[in-house]
Amino acid sequence: MCSPAHQTRNVLCPHCDLLVALPPLASGQKGVCPRCKNTLISRWSNPRTQPVMFAISALIMLVLANLFPFVNMKVSGIGREITLPQIPGIMVDDHFSILASLFLLFVQFIPALCMIAIILLCFEIPMPFRLRAFMAKALFALRAWGMAEIFLAGVLVSFVKLMAYGDIGVGISFLPFCLFCLLQQRAFQCIDQRWLWDNIMPVVSPVTAMRVGVSGLSQGIRACSCCTLILPAGQRVCPRCHTSERARRHNSLQWTMALLITSIILYIPANILPIMITEGLGSKLNSTIIAGVILLWDDGSYPVAMVIFIASIMVPTLKMIALAWLCWDAGSGRGTDRDRMHFIYEIVEFVGRWSMIDVFVIAVLSGLVRMGQLMSITPGIGAVLFAMVVIITMFAAQMFDPRLIWDRAEKIMQKESTVDGK
Repeated sequence: MCSPAHQTRNVLCPHCDLLVALPPLASGQKGVCPRCKNTLISRWSNPRTQPVMFAISALIMLVLANLFPFVNMKVSGIGREITLPQIPGIMVDDHFSILASLFLLFVQFIPALCMIAIILLCFEIPMPFRLRAFMAKALFALRAWGMAEIFLAGVLVSFVKLMAYGDIGVGISFLPFCLFCLLQQRAFQCIDQRWLWDNIMPVVSPVTAMRVGVSGLSQGIRACSCCTLILPAGQRVCPRCHTSERARRHNSLQWTMALLITSIILYIPANILPIMITEGLGSKLNSTIIAGVILLWDDGSYPVAMVIFIASIMVPTLKMIALAWLCWDAGSGRGTDRDRMHFIYEIVEFVGRWSMIDVFVIAVLSGLVRMGQLMSITPGIGAVLFAMVVIITMFAAQMFDPRLIWDRAEKIMQKESTVDGK
C-alpha cells in the first residue's frame, strides 16, 4: 500500500496498465515502464521555456517556408517553380479537393496548431480552464497527425523521380521547411503530458490505496487517458479534465475490426486504379502504386523503389495483418507472448502514417510538373483511395486498446496458478 503523499509518484502505464512508482528523476532522464518499456515521463531542465522556444522558432520557419519558392524544375529550357501554398491550389484545380485538404491539414494546419497550443499552454496565457483543457486534449490527440516530416521525405523521393526528366532545384523556403520539421519535433519531445496537466490544474488522486507492481484493473483503478490522473475504475468522468471514458476503450476490438475491414475493402481498388497520370507529347500513362515501383527499379533508382515499396505496399499490408492478429490474440484465450504482441503494437502505431509518403510524392509532382504539352502530372483516383486507407488504418490502431493484450495474459496466468494451487 502507499500513502496519499506518494501518489504523485505513481503512474499507471497507458500501454500495459501496470502501476509504477517513479523514482526521483534528474534533468534529461525519463521514467520507463519496467514491463512494456513504454516511456511514462520525461524530465527537462526548463520544461516551460524549452518547448516554447522550439515552438516559436518552428512557427517562424513555417511562415518563411510559405513565403518563398519551395522547389523548381527546368525541362528543355522550360522552367517552373512552386511555393508550398500553390500545391493544394493546383490539386483543387485538378478537382482533387480531398487531397488538397489532407495536405493543408496534415502538413500545415495541425503542426501549426500544435505549436500554438504549446506556446499558449506553457506561457500560461490567461484563459478559461475549459479552453486550456481543450487545447491540451487537442495537442496530445493531434500530435500523431502532423506529417510535415513525411511530406519532406516525399519531396526528396520526388526529386529522384524527376532527375531523369530535367534539372531539379530547391528554393529559398526549402531550408526553413527542413528546420520547421526538426524544431516542431523537438518541441513535441520537450512536452511531458503529466507535467503539463499538473501545471494546468494540480489535482490529488481520489484513490487513497494503491499497490505498486500490480495492474490497475485488478485493484479497481484506472488512469485517465487524457490527463493521466488515477481514478477508481468505476468512475467515468475525470474530475480534472472532464474526459468521460471507461476503464477500457468501449468496444475496442469491434471498432478496430470494423475499420480494418473498411481499409481492406478500399485497399484493393487503391492498388488497381491509377494513382498518378502522366501526359506528355500527346501520350497518356496511368501509373498504379506497383507500376511506379517497377518503373523506379527499371530506371536504376533501387533505394527509392525500395522506400516506396516498403511504405506504400509492405507497411499497409503488414499493418492490416498485424492489427487483425492483435485483435484475434486479445479476443482469444491463447497465452501468446505478450511482450511480442506489444512490440507488434508499437511498430503498428509508429509506422502507419509513413505510408502517406506516396500521396505526398504525388502532391509535389502534380504541382511541379506542369510543362504544357511537353509533360504534366495529375493525381489519380487511386491516390485518394490510398490516402483513405492510411487514415482509416491509423484510426484502427488508435481504437485498439493495448492493455487488452496484458489483461488476457494476466487472466491466463491467474487460471494457471489456480490450477497449480489445486
